[in-house]
Amino acid sequence: MDFRSIVKEYEPKIMEDLFGLLSIDSVRTEGTKDAPVGQGPKDALLYMLSLGERDGMVTKIVDNLAGHIELGEGKDLFGILGHVDVVPAGSGWDTDPFTPEVKDGYIIARGVQDDKGPTIAAYYAMKILKDLDLELNQRVRLIIGTDEESDWECTKVYFKNEEMPGAGFAPDAEFPLIYGEKGMTTFDLVFKSDIEPIGDHVLISIDSGERYNMVPESAQAVLKSTHVEDIVNTFKNYLNNTGEKGDFEVKDNEVSITMYGKSAHGSTPREGVNAAMLLNNFLKTITIDDRALKFIAFGDHFIVDNYDGKQFGINYTHNEMGESSVNTGVVKYAYDGESYYGVNLRYPVGLDFKAALEGFKKKLDIHHFEVENLTHMVPHYVDKNDPLVKTLLASYRKYTDDDTEPFTIGGGTYARVMERGVAFGAMFKDSLDTMHQKNERMKVEELLLATTIYLEALFRILVRGGNNED
Repeated sequence: MDFRSIVKEYEPKIMEDLFGLLSIDSVRTEGTKDAPVGQGPKDALLYMLSLGERDGMVTKIVDNLAGHIELGEGKDLFGILGHVDVVPAGSGWDTDPFTPEVKDGYIIARGVQDDKGPTIAAYYAMKILKDLDLELNQRVRLIIGTDEESDWECTKVYFKNEEMPGAGFAPDAEFPLIYGEKGMTTFDLVFKSDIEPIGDHVLISIDSGERYNMVPESAQAVLKSTHVEDIVNTFKNYLNNTGEKGDFEVKDNEVSITMYGKSAHGSTPREGVNAAMLLNNFLKTITIDDRALKFIAFGDHFIVDNYDGKQFGINYTHNEMGESSVNTGVVKYAYDGESYYGVNLRYPVGLDFKAALEGFKKKLDIHHFEVENLTHMVPHYVDKNDPLVKTLLASYRKYTDDDTEPFTIGGGTYARVMERGVAFGAMFKDSLDTMHQKNERMKVEELLLATTIYLEALFRILVRGGNNED
């Protein structure tokens, strides 16, 4: 069958349904009993389930955190795991991030790459199989989560109540295929000090970052001073000498200093410019109160330029999965309250994380910092010779001139919740990666090509059956 032509016929419907999903602001907010991670993510979940109901598929919602759309019959279950929550839009967009537009062949909206566009592509692969009235050898479920960008509460709740697929993929990364994902942990390095903030220049606050898995694009410090003009002059000279970008605002005896960097995904911190690190570099050039000095000195020693974990003593390199990585995505300081560095660390198979963490904790005592709010997911690895990998890879190569081998990543996708789960698209080798950035976008032709590849893959697995790598 000519799946490429079939998908092209569905283009208007695909675009209409995708625009409906993209129009929902599904950033996680404060939860309620009926919307545990906020109304936006719940609305996006309900929207997806409504598509399945409209098209005659079986749907189910689980605790308003996750749900599924199911097609077919039988004992065995194949899974596709996507998510409809998104990271905050941030600033600097050329369009409204939740009013999708098509410009120069690109769909522009928050979440179009991560992960609403790929989720719709996978959904339409299922819908087209149904419309073609093909007999399936097992069930397939599109499992939809609402908390992938934060704590994965959705998958925890879902798989506590629902069966685990025997195999599957997550359309939430890159083609050709990802068979390994690094272990991931987030934690806060919390400052424990009773030092009084006394001095000519007192640091009142630092505020940087919204998510642990995003490189912060801005960082703001507020200082109270008896000589505000000294701080302003020092800041101006610092910007002139370094070429960094920043602003300041003076109000009475307080000055607000803002540094600007560049956002990027937390799995690739070197691709961004961490504004909190830039701010830390400036603050250490001025005379500051003793409490703040200890906080800034800690950041200078353990945080600034720490992209691989060496400064923590939690670093390791694997021949396939690469090196460990660190993103300090959140920095908060209050002269009279909670102060911490929020860390997202990723590491490959082979590291004894528990032992490495204990060694790091021992280093913290003399600095008056403690590790709190730790979350942890172990590394995920599927043999790249697994029949699932070969079948998906063959489906991809049928429609592309790309013999790139499957690979491993530092990011985390829903694929890791399945023993035989891999990440499969939807970015291509020439795609512009705009995930977690302003003006997030995806080519219309790439959306349609991903849908075609997913349709081919599901046809091989669910209709042909067996190892379809030819």
